[in-house]
Amino acid sequence: MEKLSWLKTLIIAIAIMVAGYFIGNMHRLGKESDRYVQVKGLSEREVAADLAVWPMNISLTGNDLVTLRQDIEGQNKKVVQFFKELGFAEDELTRGVINVTDARANIYNSNSQYSQYRYLANIEITVRTGDIEKLQKALAESSELISDGILLGSKNSWQPIEYIFTKLNDLKPEMVEESTKNAREVAEKFARDSKANVGDIRVARQGLFSISNRDQNTPQIKLVRVVSTIDFQLED
Repeated sequence: MEKLSWLKTLIIAIAIMVAGYFIGNMHRLGKESDRYVQVKGLSEREVAADLAVWPMNISLTGNDLVTLRQDIEGQNKKVVQFFKELGFAEDELTRGVINVTDARANIYNSNSQYSQYRYLANIEITVRTGDIEKLQKALAESSELISDGILLGSKNSWQPIEYIFTKLNDLKPEMVEESTKNAREVAEKFARDSKANVGDIRVARQGLFSISNRDQNTPQIKLVRVVSTIDFQLED
Protein backbone atom coordinates (compact mmCIF):
# COMPACT_ATOMS: atom_id res chain seq x y z
CA MET A 1 0.00 0.00 0.00
CA GLU A 2 2.85 2.38 0.90
CA LYS A 3 4.55 1.50 -2.40
CA LEU A 4 1.38 2.37 -4.34
CA SER A 5 1.04 5.67 -2.48
CA TRP A 6 4.66 6.50 -3.26
CA LEU A 7 4.08 5.71 -6.96
CA LYS A 8 1.06 8.02 -7.09
CA THR A 9 3.08 10.79 -5.50
CA LEU A 10 5.84 10.30 -8.08
CA ILE A 11 3.39 10.40 -10.98
CA ILE A 12 1.77 13.58 -9.64
CA ALA A 13 5.19 15.20 -9.20
CA ILE A 14 6.21 14.31 -12.75
CA ALA A 15 2.89 15.65 -14.08
CA ILE A 16 3.40 18.92 -12.21
CA MET A 17 6.93 19.24 -13.64
CA VAL A 18 5.76 18.56 -17.20
CA ALA A 19 2.87 21.00 -16.85
CA GLY A 20 5.22 23.63 -15.45
CA TYR A 21 7.57 23.12 -18.40
CA PHE A 22 4.80 23.57 -20.94
CA ILE A 23 3.35 26.58 -19.14
CA GLY A 24 6.77 28.20 -18.95
CA ASN A 25 7.51 27.43 -22.57
CA MET A 26 4.16 28.83 -23.68
CA HIS A 27 4.84 31.97 -21.67
CA ARG A 28 8.25 32.32 -23.33
CA LEU A 29 6.80 31.83 -26.81
CA GLY A 30 4.04 34.31 -26.01
CA LYS A 31 6.61 36.89 -24.99
CA GLU A 32 8.58 36.29 -28.18
CA SER A 33 5.46 36.67 -30.32
CA ASP A 34 4.82 40.04 -28.67
CA ARG A 35 8.14 41.33 -30.00
CA TYR A 36 7.32 42.87 -33.33
CA VAL A 37 7.56 46.18 -35.17
CA GLN A 38 4.88 47.74 -37.34
CA VAL A 39 6.16 49.73 -40.32
CA LYS A 40 4.80 51.21 -43.56
CA GLY A 41 6.22 50.59 -47.01
CA LEU A 42 5.71 52.96 -49.94
CA SER A 43 5.73 52.40 -53.68
CA GLU A 44 5.16 55.15 -56.27
CA ARG A 45 5.12 55.28 -60.06
CA GLU A 46 4.75 58.09 -62.59
CA VAL A 47 2.80 56.85 -65.58
CA ALA A 48 1.27 58.36 -68.69
CA ALA A 49 -2.51 58.33 -69.06
CA ASP A 50 -3.67 55.91 -71.76
CA LEU A 51 -7.23 57.17 -72.19
CA ALA A 52 -8.66 60.66 -72.62
CA VAL A 53 -12.30 61.79 -72.58
CA TRP A 54 -13.27 65.25 -73.83
CA PRO A 55 -16.98 66.08 -73.39
CA MET A 56 -17.99 69.29 -75.17
CA ASN A 57 -21.11 71.06 -76.27
CA ILE A 58 -22.38 73.41 -78.94
CA SER A 59 -25.04 75.94 -77.97
CA LEU A 60 -27.07 78.27 -80.19
CA THR A 61 -29.96 80.63 -79.57
CA GLY A 62 -32.75 81.72 -81.87
CA ASN A 63 -36.43 82.45 -82.27
CA ASP A 64 -37.29 80.06 -85.09
CA LEU A 65 -37.16 76.36 -84.25
CA VAL A 66 -36.66 75.13 -87.80
CA THR A 67 -33.79 77.52 -88.51
CA LEU A 68 -32.23 76.85 -85.12
CA ARG A 69 -32.28 73.11 -85.65
CA GLN A 70 -30.70 73.42 -89.08
CA ASP A 71 -27.97 75.71 -87.74
CA ILE A 72 -26.98 73.47 -84.85
CA GLU A 73 -27.01 70.34 -87.02
CA GLY A 74 -24.73 72.13 -89.48
CA GLN A 75 -22.31 73.12 -86.72
CA ASN A 76 -22.38 69.60 -85.36
CA LYS A 77 -21.33 68.21 -88.76
CA LYS A 78 -18.49 70.75 -89.00
CA VAL A 79 -17.16 69.81 -85.58
CA VAL A 80 -17.26 66.08 -86.38
CA GLN A 81 -15.51 66.75 -89.70
CA PHE A 82 -12.86 68.78 -87.87
CA PHE A 83 -11.98 65.79 -85.67
CA LYS A 84 -12.07 63.31 -88.54
CA GLU A 85 -9.62 65.44 -90.53
CA LEU A 86 -7.25 65.20 -87.56
CA GLY A 87 -7.38 61.41 -87.75
CA PHE A 88 -10.13 60.51 -85.28
CA ALA A 89 -12.17 57.44 -86.13
CA GLU A 90 -15.96 57.33 -86.07
CA ASP A 91 -16.01 55.15 -82.95
CA GLU A 92 -13.96 57.76 -81.08
CA LEU A 93 -16.74 60.33 -81.51
CA THR A 94 -20.08 60.19 -79.72
CA ARG A 95 -22.84 62.62 -80.69
CA GLY A 96 -25.73 63.32 -78.39
CA VAL A 97 -29.27 64.37 -79.24
CA ILE A 98 -30.29 67.98 -79.74
CA ASN A 99 -31.86 69.45 -76.63
CA VAL A 100 -34.03 72.57 -77.08
CA THR A 101 -35.44 74.67 -74.23
CA ASP A 102 -37.99 77.47 -74.37
CA ALA A 103 -36.75 80.38 -72.26
CA ARG A 104 -40.19 82.00 -72.14
CA ALA A 105 -41.67 78.84 -70.67
CA ASN A 106 -39.56 79.20 -67.53
CA ILE A 107 -42.14 79.92 -64.84
CA TYR A 108 -39.41 80.53 -62.26
CA ASN A 109 -38.03 83.55 -64.13
CA SER A 110 -40.52 86.38 -64.46
CA ASN A 111 -38.25 88.24 -66.89
CA SER A 112 -37.89 85.29 -69.27
CA GLN A 113 -40.71 86.58 -71.49
CA TYR A 114 -38.54 89.57 -72.34
CA SER A 115 -35.60 87.42 -73.43
CA GLN A 116 -34.18 88.41 -76.82
CA TYR A 117 -33.99 84.78 -77.90
CA ARG A 118 -36.78 82.41 -77.08
CA TYR A 119 -35.08 79.08 -77.81
CA LEU A 120 -31.79 77.60 -76.69
CA ALA A 121 -30.47 74.54 -78.57
CA ASN A 122 -27.69 72.41 -77.18
CA ILE A 123 -25.93 69.31 -78.46
CA GLU A 124 -23.13 67.32 -76.83
CA ILE A 125 -20.15 65.71 -78.54
CA THR A 126 -17.72 63.46 -76.67
CA VAL A 127 -14.28 62.42 -77.89
CA ARG A 128 -12.90 59.27 -76.28
CA THR A 129 -9.49 58.09 -77.43
CA GLY A 130 -6.32 56.35 -76.36
CA ASP A 131 -4.18 58.64 -78.53
CA ILE A 132 -3.35 61.37 -76.03
CA GLU A 133 -1.02 63.25 -78.37
CA LYS A 134 -3.66 63.41 -81.10
CA LEU A 135 -6.25 64.75 -78.66
CA GLN A 136 -3.91 67.44 -77.36
CA LYS A 137 -3.27 68.54 -80.94
CA ALA A 138 -7.03 68.77 -81.50
CA LEU A 139 -7.38 70.85 -78.35
CA ALA A 140 -4.69 73.26 -79.56
CA GLU A 141 -6.29 73.62 -83.01
CA SER A 142 -9.91 73.78 -81.84
CA SER A 143 -9.76 77.58 -81.92
CA GLU A 144 -9.94 77.29 -85.71
CA LEU A 145 -13.62 76.45 -85.32
CA ILE A 146 -14.27 80.02 -84.17
CA SER A 147 -13.55 81.21 -87.72
CA ASP A 148 -16.49 79.06 -88.83
CA GLY A 149 -18.72 80.73 -86.26
CA ILE A 150 -18.65 77.74 -83.93
CA LEU A 151 -18.24 78.34 -80.23
CA LEU A 152 -17.20 74.96 -78.87
CA GLY A 153 -17.40 74.75 -75.10
CA SER A 154 -16.11 72.12 -72.70
CA LYS A 155 -18.86 70.52 -70.66
CA ASN A 156 -16.67 70.56 -67.53
CA SER A 157 -14.98 73.96 -67.32
CA TRP A 158 -12.93 72.92 -64.29
CA GLN A 159 -11.58 69.86 -66.13
CA PRO A 160 -12.07 70.14 -69.91
CA ILE A 161 -10.39 66.80 -70.61
CA GLU A 162 -10.38 63.81 -68.27
CA TYR A 163 -7.16 61.80 -68.47
CA ILE A 164 -7.38 58.21 -67.23
CA PHE A 165 -4.86 55.45 -66.53
CA THR A 166 -6.43 52.02 -67.10
CA LYS A 167 -3.50 49.62 -66.65
CA LEU A 168 -3.27 49.57 -62.86
CA ASN A 169 -3.50 45.76 -62.68
CA ASP A 170 -0.27 45.51 -64.68
CA LEU A 171 1.56 47.50 -61.99
CA LYS A 172 0.05 45.99 -58.84
CA PRO A 173 2.32 42.91 -58.36
CA GLU A 174 5.53 44.86 -58.81
CA MET A 175 4.39 47.75 -56.62
CA VAL A 176 3.20 45.47 -53.80
CA GLU A 177 6.58 43.73 -53.89
CA GLU A 178 8.38 47.06 -53.79
CA SER A 179 6.29 48.40 -50.89
CA THR A 180 6.98 45.19 -48.93
CA LYS A 181 10.71 45.51 -49.60
CA ASN A 182 10.62 49.13 -48.53
CA ALA A 183 8.82 48.18 -45.31
CA ARG A 184 11.44 45.53 -44.51
CA GLU A 185 14.23 48.09 -44.97
CA VAL A 186 12.51 50.38 -42.48
CA ALA A 187 12.03 47.47 -40.06
CA GLU A 188 15.71 46.48 -40.34
CA LYS A 189 16.75 50.03 -39.52
CA PHE A 190 14.56 49.93 -36.42
CA ALA A 191 15.88 46.48 -35.47
CA ARG A 192 19.51 47.59 -35.70
CA ASP A 193 18.79 50.47 -33.36
CA SER A 194 17.17 48.09 -30.85
CA LYS A 195 19.85 45.37 -31.30
CA ALA A 196 17.43 42.82 -32.75
CA ASN A 197 16.89 40.98 -36.02
CA VAL A 198 13.93 41.11 -38.36
CA GLY A 199 12.07 37.82 -38.71
CA ASP A 200 9.07 36.74 -40.70
CA ILE A 201 6.05 38.84 -41.55
CA ARG A 202 3.51 38.65 -38.72
CA VAL A 203 0.63 40.57 -40.32
CA ALA A 204 0.48 42.37 -43.67
CA ARG A 205 -2.15 44.92 -44.65
CA GLN A 206 -2.10 46.23 -48.19
CA GLY A 207 -3.35 49.78 -48.57
CA LEU A 208 -5.55 51.04 -51.38
CA PHE A 209 -3.96 52.05 -54.66
CA SER A 210 -4.47 55.72 -55.49
CA ILE A 211 -4.14 57.44 -58.88
CA SER A 212 -3.82 61.23 -58.97
CA ASN A 213 -2.51 63.92 -61.28
CA ARG A 214 1.19 64.52 -60.92
CA ASP A 215 0.35 68.24 -60.77
CA GLN A 216 -2.33 70.64 -61.98
CA ASN A 217 -0.49 71.54 -65.18
CA THR A 218 0.12 68.00 -66.47
CA PRO A 219 -3.01 65.95 -65.76
CA GLN A 220 -1.97 63.51 -68.50
CA ILE A 221 0.82 62.31 -66.19
CA LYS A 222 -0.47 60.26 -63.27
CA LEU A 223 1.05 59.36 -59.91
CA VAL A 224 0.20 55.82 -58.79
CA ARG A 225 0.78 55.20 -55.07
CA VAL A 226 0.30 52.41 -52.55
CA VAL A 227 1.23 52.16 -48.87
CA SER A 228 1.43 48.74 -47.19
CA THR A 229 1.38 48.32 -43.39
CA ILE A 230 3.37 45.29 -42.22
CA ASP A 231 4.17 43.81 -38.80
CA PHE A 232 7.56 42.05 -38.69
CA GLN A 233 8.56 39.65 -35.93
CA LEU A 234 11.68 40.66 -34.00
CA GLU A 235 14.24 38.06 -32.99
CA ASP A 236 17.36 38.08 -30.81
